[in-house]
Amino acid sequence: MDKVRSNMTEFWKEHSKAATVEEMMLDSRAKELTQHELPEILSMLPSLEGCKVLELGAGIGRYTKHLLTKAAHVTAVDFMERFIEKNRQKNGHHSNGTFLQADVTKMDVPQNSIDFIFSNWLLMYLSDEELNSVMQKMLTWLKPGGFLFFRESCNHRSGDSKMDFNPTCYRTEAQYSHMTTTVQVTEPKEGQTFGFDIVLKRRVQTYVEMKNNPNQICWLLEKVTRSSNSQNGFKTFQQFLDNQQYTKRGILRYEKMFGAGYVSTGGPSTTKEFVDLLNLKPGQKVLDVGCGIGGGDFYMAKAFGVEVLGLDLSDNMVDIAIERAKAENVPSVRFEVADATKRTFPEDSFDVIYSRDTILHIDDKLALFKRFHSWLKPGGQLLISDYCCGKKPWTPAFEAYVKQRGYVLYTPSEYGKFIQEAGFSKVRAEDRTAQFIEVIKTELQRAEVIKDEFIKEFSEEDYFEIVNGWKEKLERSNSGDQRWGLFHATRD
Repeated sequence: MDKVRSNMTEFWKEHSKAATVEEMMLDSRAKELTQHELPEILSMLPSLEGCKVLELGAGIGRYTKHLLTKAAHVTAVDFMERFIEKNRQKNGHHSNGTFLQADVTKMDVPQNSIDFIFSNWLLMYLSDEELNSVMQKMLTWLKPGGFLFFRESCNHRSGDSKMDFNPTCYRTEAQYSHMTTTVQVTEPKEGQTFGFDIVLKRRVQTYVEMKNNPNQICWLLEKVTRSSNSQNGFKTFQQFLDNQQYTKRGILRYEKMFGAGYVSTGGPSTTKEFVDLLNLKPGQKVLDVGCGIGGGDFYMAKAFGVEVLGLDLSDNMVDIAIERAKAENVPSVRFEVADATKRTFPEDSFDVIYSRDTILHIDDKLALFKRFHSWLKPGGQLLISDYCCGKKPWTPAFEAYVKQRGYVLYTPSEYGKFIQEAGFSKVRAEDRTAQFIEVIKTELQRAEVIKDEFIKEFSEEDYFEIVNGWKEKLERSNSGDQRWGLFHATRD
């Protein structure tokens, strides 16, 4: 451990002699990159009003000056004296800042004392052992409900500075995601266990566009309580999705049934039908909540010239969507891993919010619809299709199915009332179960036609598992337990 710190200290002594932004970013284009990436990074942060902020790896203050104008207090920390001194010189006139030269691996901060931790290019300078320890510390330092934002260079270096040696740890984004969502601390006083839930994970678009580099990744995490019986044995809902319903193999099996690019009912046919209701115009901004592997987003961007941001909580879904985006070559479509119940956007950000068979996973639908209402511009439209249910009592088989999937279902009319209660007008709530049944029948007929192809691509076991699942859907729908709703509304 001491050897690791010694190497890192020598590395940064070499690269902090003049304390310039080029040295700190290890890149000759540092000023140009900063101009574009600063607003992009700051747009991902939650509101910092009244917050106590800890900035780790603050360097010469690229972000410090912005955090100081937004938060109640900022403690800026860096382990290089030259960097933190330059930061103090530039930003010390702010009365709400403290500047500290310290090694994060040796720091001590009071438990539950910080609202927000901001870290830009720090964790890749820690060993795995140090990273795990620092993650636990940060979890302890944050108040419950507090946030951690960090950004790292993944896979390989991004800068072009000449280096004689480079002790940096270039981890994969999967390694960071695993480490952050599995770390836990139990606080002795209350005996409560806490962990991190993901709010968003996305690429820094500035690096994609300016350097063709997709390896600059940001995470925003929230400190939440962990219960022993959460998510069917998984620590987070995201882990439940990615390891149970939406494994990569599972997603590709769904796609084989729904059609290339799609993982929701009816695939391209229902997408075209429903999108036509929106009368999209070139340049409009669309938010797709539960974007899956992106087929609907590519269609909207190509057919109507709109800009689309696709969100999905499933890492596996977004990985596939980003991979497909390379072939589609539609720069107006972007994807991020995000929890729509925690993600924030400024008011009046979107012309359309679109969601296909996704909100069935979400408990507090009214709260989510209120968020949607605030994110839409006046006159903006909401279009949702989703699994619904018939009136209770349900059959035991349907009860078991809903419980196993973790769904929260309402009748189409109840669902529509939530949308109305959230402030929307012109709410159309339609029971489309008859269409759902016809679509399932069509997909089953198609499955029969492509049976040999399906088995060759996956296996016979996979084929019958999917086909039987579709037949069970048909039975549940015919019995009246499972319904399918289409909802269209406007923000005044």
